[in-house]
Amino acid sequence: MTDPTTAPGIPDFFDHVALDAVTSTNDEALARAADGAPEGVLITARAQTAGRGRRGRSWDSAEGNLFLSLILRPDGGAEAAAAVGFAAALAIIDALEPVLPGGTDIALKWPNDVLIGGRKISGLLIERTPDPKAGALVLGVGINLASHPDDTPYPATDLANEGGGSVPPGRILAAFCGAFLARYRGWQEGGFAPLRAAWIERARGIGGPIVVEIEGRRFDGLFQGIDAAGALCLDLGAEGMKKVTAGDVYFDDSAVEDPC
Repeated sequence: MTDPTTAPGIPDFFDHVALDAVTSTNDEALARAADGAPEGVLITARAQTAGRGRRGRSWDSAEGNLFLSLILRPDGGAEAAAAVGFAAALAIIDALEPVLPGGTDIALKWPNDVLIGGRKISGLLIERTPDPKAGALVLGVGINLASHPDDTPYPATDLANEGGGSVPPGRILAAFCGAFLARYRGWQEGGFAPLRAAWIERARGIGGPIVVEIEGRRFDGLFQGIDAAGALCLDLGAEGMKKVTAGDVYFDDSAVEDPC
C-alpha cells in the first residue's frame, strides 16, 4: 500500500522510512536507534494501533492524520530534550499556518501543544533510548489533519475542521521537516534564547490566570512565561514564583483529575 505521507520536498537530512500500520512510530524509532540508526531517520505510518502521548496516555491514531517519529542525537541531557520539544512545536505552527485561513487563532500551550481556537491539534512525545550508550532522542509527533477525538478532557480539533481543507499528510510532513530542521539547527548554532523568544511570541495566556496540575496537585496562578531553560514560570502571589518543569496546563477551571 502506498504510504500517504510519501511526498517530495523532505530535506536530505531526513532518511524517510514509510510504514503501513505499526503499534507506535516511537517504538519503531526507539528500536532502530538502539541498533545504531543515525540522526535523521524518520519513521511515518499510515496508522498506529497503540499510539501514545506524554505520561503513557493513549493517542488517537485514525488514518488520515500524521504520525511521525524522528531519531535525533543532540548533545546535552534534559535541556536538549526540552529544546527539541520547543523547536518541534514551533515547526508545527510553521507547517500548518500557510494552509489555514488568514487570521486563524493558532497558539502554543506549554510545553509544546499547538492550539487552534483554544483546541489542541497536535501532541509531542520525546523519549530516550533505554540504554544511555545509544545516546539518542526520539521525537514523536502527532497532528490531527482529517479527524480528531471528541472524548478528550482538553478540547481537540483537526486541520479540516478549522478550514484547512483536505491536505495530504505528505504535504504537512514535508513542511514540518523543513521547518523543524531550521529550528533545530538554529538552536544548535545559537542556543535556546532564539527558540524561547519565538515560543513566547506565539504562547497563549501570558500574564493571565492558569491552572497547573502536577502529579495530582493543583496550582492556580498567573502565567509569566518561561525561563532560560524552558520551565514554566507560575506566579502564585504571596507564595512567590514557582518554576514548573512537568505538568498539565489549563486556561480556565476545566482541570480534571486525570487529564488526557
